[in-house]
Amino acid sequence: MNGAEDWRIYHDQGLPRILSAALQAFAERGYHGTTTRELAERTGLSVPGIYHHYRSKQDILVDLMMLVIDELIDRSRQAVAGAAVTPRAQFDALVESLLRFHMFRKQGAIVSTSELRSLEPDNRAKYVARRDEQQRMLDKIILAGVESGEFTTPYPADASRAIASLCVGVASWYRADGQLSVETLLERYLTIAEAIVGIH
Repeated sequence: MNGAEDWRIYHDQGLPRILSAALQAFAERGYHGTTTRELAERTGLSVPGIYHHYRSKQDILVDLMMLVIDELIDRSRQAVAGAAVTPRAQFDALVESLLRFHMFRKQGAIVSTSELRSLEPDNRAKYVARRDEQQRMLDKIILAGVESGEFTTPYPADASRAIASLCVGVASWYRADGQLSVETLLERYLTIAEAIVGIH
């Protein structure tokens, strides 16, 4: 993603065709429900053509999930960097970024959540390390808010994880043609997140 671009703006991801096909297939049928032959058909390649680019279907899943988490981290960093340095301002910017990501990268967010168990142990550890890096951004901001007195939660780590789960959940049900506008939805969910950390 272009570092100069506003993190609020979402375009097509422009994934390589194998990853694009995998994203669609894994979102529709799941990793275990998708064969390499189906991926080949979706991409217009042969099965050997798929294996020319990737050693295994597992490698495709790992590459896809890492691209998703890397974009999430990049957007989160941009959001925080563009906010005022107070914990409240950084918190609001980061939570908005997480919500927007899960609204507009639905398929990638859902695949990354649902297919974590499909990763082999080494790949799972690699992915979780990146995911935890993103979680620590929220942890740090909430802890700073508690220390400054802006937030009143007695359980900062639990609050951080509850908010991360809240944001992930949006991917499962958000629809662009739903009754709530994006801004209304963001305002309501941000209010919930602020209540979790004890902002009055």
